[in-house]
Amino acid sequence: MGRLPSVSVGLPRDIAWQGQTVHTGIWKTPVDGPRMVRRLNIDGDGQGDFNGHGGQHRAVFIHQTDSYRYWQSHLGRNDFVYGQFGENFTVDGLPDAGVCIGDRYRVGSALFEVTQPRVTCYRLGIRMNEPEMAALVVKHGRPGFYFRVLEEGEVEAGDEITRVASRPEHMSVSEIDALLYMPGPPRDRLERALRIPSLSVGWRRSLETLLTQQSEGSVTTGNAGLNAAAGPPPAWRVFRPLRVSRKLRESDNVTSLLLEPTDGQPIATALPGSSSCCGSGRHLRWR
Repeated sequence: MGRLPSVSVGLPRDIAWQGQTVHTGIWKTPVDGPRMVRRLNIDGDGQGDFNGHGGQHRAVFIHQTDSYRYWQSHLGRNDFVYGQFGENFTVDGLPDAGVCIGDRYRVGSALFEVTQPRVTCYRLGIRMNEPEMAALVVKHGRPGFYFRVLEEGEVEAGDEITRVASRPEHMSVSEIDALLYMPGPPRDRLERALRIPSLSVGWRRSLETLLTQQSEGSVTTGNAGLNAAAGPPPAWRVFRPLRVSRKLRESDNVTSLLLEPTDGQPIATALPGSSSCCGSGRHLRWR
């Protein structure tokens, strides 16, 4: 089914970035010899931010050698090393479009289960020295995915990866990822995804929210913003380039970035509370 060219680990460290100190475990380094995989970590590995990383459903992150080749070509770079994307397992095979949530894999003496696609944060941009990397991963649909550990055991670079079980829903990592990030997820696909017991708690809550919004939008009364028939069309779909027009220092640990479109076309009027936190102490606002 697949092969494991590299096992990478790394403990959290403090990184200087844009005048701040970021505590992150995204710097992973390949290791030789067998490593014990435990319920929450591989020996010698750790996470810096437990809000977005780590835990039982995100114990081991998987990235593919095929994605390495893809990004080398797309970015015009040849300086990548295994662990570059913060992954623990660099694998041959196991594409996002072929691996399904709930699939179980034997690697070495350990048993794993696929729980969710990766949700990429700004720290990948720091590690890659590509500020747009998190957005690019979403746009190009190459998230990678997480394992939870069903049976602890030793793994080693060079091990074979064998699928030993799969779920009847057969929804791939790519399909689940698209439900969250692409516009207009079909209701039946959301319901199907929520029938997968292996899906992580965080993703389950997100998909349940989308399903609730669709239900509320299907009636003729209620929140017009959730009702496609009553409300205005979306300001734009998926990705649209914006630029930072102004930086405002709100406090010692919060900076607001004012965004405006690069194409000169109008943008939606922000509603009260319309802002987005990118997880770095910065809030994004548009005008």
